[in-house]
Amino acid sequence: MRSRRSRSAGVLLMAGAALAAAVAAPAEGGGRAPVIQQMVVFRSGNAVTKRVSTRGVHVRVHGKRCAVPSRTALAALVRSRPGRIGLRDFGSCSRRARDGAGLFVRRIRNDRNRGRNGWVYKIGKKAATAGAADPTGPFGTGRRLRRGQRVVWFYCVLRSGGCQRALSARVTPEPGTLVVKVVGYDDNGHGALIEGATVKAGSATALTGADGRARLVLPSGSYEVYAKKEGLVRSFSERAEVP
Repeated sequence: MRSRRSRSAGVLLMAGAALAAAVAAPAEGGGRAPVIQQMVVFRSGNAVTKRVSTRGVHVRVHGKRCAVPSRTALAALVRSRPGRIGLRDFGSCSRRARDGAGLFVRRIRNDRNRGRNGWVYKIGKKAATAGAADPTGPFGTGRRLRRGQRVVWFYCVLRSGGCQRALSARVTPEPGTLVVKVVGYDDNGHGALIEGATVKAGSATALTGADGRARLVLPSGSYEVYAKKEGLVRSFSERAEVP
């Protein structure tokens, strides 16, 4: 049976690949590509977050020069330069952007796909169901990435229920305090409160309780807040002001 994950970009987990090398020339002309917020979370738990353009690029796969369409997750990933990227083509990629649907990510830095585990990406809370360079967009609906959307790449450890949940930190400022609610989202975007997540803001840390909330007592000022938990995908950082 073919799973949701087996249809997404970083998920066709087969041996062999060629390293991608982006070039400055755009893969498509016309229009200005939107900038998105991207986070790449490695198996170690370390993450790299950037605002990055989704302008189309070219990559080399098995000696071929292949176009990656604008406004796609793969275009943004290549442009962000998170480290060496390994790609494989299960389609017929060419210099035409519309032929890039079969490209998928099998390696970022030293994290390689193994068996059924490997790189996947989410748009907001939901796992993509189409390839990262699919010209029909991440869900095959014809809608590509839009300005300001959040894309997270992470190494999926596949279990019976799908990939591990990705965390979201919702911050509520109070006088001298930040209250952070941590929710974990599955592949379908269904959320669950997360107990025992570590929430960090500046040098302060706290653990979430059974209600998924943590309370950080802090001096007035601006902070970057994020949540993490072993076995789950860390959240994006959120900026919050303590009154």
